[in-house]
Parts: sequence; C-alpha cells; structure tokens
Amino acid sequence: MTAPVLVTGHIGLNVTDLDRSVDFYRSALGFEQLGAGGEGAQRFAFLGRDGKLQVTLWQQSDGEFSAETPGLHHLSFQVDTIDQVREVESALKARNVTFAHDGVVAHGEGASSGGIFFTDPDGIRLEIYAPSGADHAPAPAGTAPTCGFF
Repeated sequence: MTAPVLVTGHIGLNVTDLDRSVDFYRSALGFEQLGAGGEGAQRFAFLGRDGKLQVTLWQQSDGEFSAETPGLHHLSFQVDTIDQVREVESALKARNVTFAHDGVVAHGEGASSGGIFFTDPDGIRLEIYAPSGADHAPAPAGTAPTCGFF
C-alpha cells in the first residue's frame, strides 16, 4: 500500500485574546477573516486569503507561548520575493514587533532562501521567507538554520 501524499491544510493556534490576534494577523500579515464563532471565553476565527483557510485562532489559552514544551517550534509563511519579505518587515516594525534577528537573514551560510523571524502578540514564533534573494544576507548562526534555535 502506498501512503497518500500529504500537504499542510491549515494551522490552528491557541491565543489568549482573539480580538488582538485577529487584528495582528489581518493588519500586519494581510490575512482576511473568513469566519468566526463561539461565545464568551471560547471563541475562534478562521483566517486565510481568497477564500482558502490557512490559520485558525482559538481563544483558549493563558500566558504566553513556550519554547520549553513540546509542540509548535515556529510557523513559516512563504512569499515570492525578498522585497515582499521587507514589506512585511516594515509593517511589523511599525507595530513594534519583536524580531529574533536584525533584518532579513539567510537560512544558512551561502543559502539563497531567507527571511525574517518574529513573534506574534502571544509570543508564537513566526517566519516570513522567500525561496531566493537572500544570497548576501547574513546567516546569524553560521551553518545552523536560522529557523532553528531561536
């Protein structure tokens, strides 16, 4: 029996404040709200683009994202060009977002792909990258991947 080819569907994230997170993902990252529901302390929102679901936000957490426990390491979004990465970076800087590295970084020493690494309002680690164009960007960890230990 041959296993089916799997592709990522959508990513579900637990958040502490749904309104704050929806605002961040819409205004800073350009997602559209496709739907929402729930009531009281347990609400959710579906986000995506052109009707395609990409991220679901679930208000059911307290505290902040922890890199100390098993689970999500970081969530990565791909764009077409490094210029698009820099556009998102500018929007994030205007919101005083915390970055893991200063500016665009290559995925590794000599790699053409690269991007920016930052956190959302709950401290969830995110990446926006382009598959090429980062040839001359620094690789902060040398040969180790920049989306590794941050």
